Amino acid sequence: MAQTTVSFDSAGIPLVGHLYTPDTPASGPRPALVVGHPGTGVKEQTSGTYARLMAERGFVALAFDAAYQGESGGLPRGLEDPAQRVEDFKAAVSYLTTLDAVDAERIGLLGICASGSYSLAATGGDHRVKAVATVSTAEPARQFRLGADGTQDPAVFQALLDAAAVARSAAARGEDPGTMTMFPETAEQARALGGQHGVEGFEYYCTPRGRHERSAKTLAWESIDRMAFHDAFSAVPLIGPRPILQVIGERAVTAWMAVEAHQRATGPKEIHWIKGASHVDLYDRKQYIDPAVDKLTDFFTTHLTNG
Repeated sequence: MAQTTVSFDSAGIPLVGHLYTPDTPASGPRPALVVGHPGTGVKEQTSGTYARLMAERGFVALAFDAAYQGESGGLPRGLEDPAQRVEDFKAAVSYLTTLDAVDAERIGLLGICASGSYSLAATGGDHRVKAVATVSTAEPARQFRLGADGTQDPAVFQALLDAAAVARSAAARGEDPGTMTMFPETAEQARALGGQHGVEGFEYYCTPRGRHERSAKTLAWESIDRMAFHDAFSAVPLIGPRPILQVIGERAVTAWMAVEAHQRATGPKEIHWIKGASHVDLYDRKQYIDPAVDKLTDFFTTHLTNG
């Protein structure tokens, strides 16, 4: 399996990705996958892990850094722009169609966490995508507005919108708007803020378990008001008759978002539960990733066919 660093354009912003290509001989162009990372993540983390594993199963796989994040371009740094994130997926599909090694009629999307929702939205509007799968689906706008488990006090998001408004006005005056800190300093603080889910996120992003120097620890404040009105699931009914697979951990507090997307789907659809897994377990825990990749392989092998 070969890994190559590549770049391509997304609405005028240069994106950087890792292209994984199988070593095994092929009789012609291969099916291909675009693999998207969680919010604040980078291609060297879980999306790269899934891309590599799917390449080992015979797919060309592209893991990329979203605009404003990682090695990709765009200012301000750390901006989470849902509309741009959807555009990034479409741009990645466009890039794959230019490669001789890829069968342009057999391209699928695989989104992890935030990219799960963005990949669904992109598929709804891009008929070049023949199948879409997600792992630990989360929709950032819902998570910020309602909390990871859907029970957050609405006052929390209103306070975030207040801070975003102050930051925009500060920037207009030429002042430093500051940034929103995404992770506390300790696991104990993470637990107080977000329970076990918060601890698991902290352990993945802020310890040697999954930490990467380019993974965003802050968000640009304008990310917040861009998420105030966005609904990545609004395009889900447009995906049918193309198939959707969502792989979800049994213990994931975010599972309600996958269920909502599932209920909106109009074509072939499946939620595949991974026994004993939490949301973050599916980022890197081998005992949970292996059965997830088995299911993803079966799904994409079945649906990325000619004709």
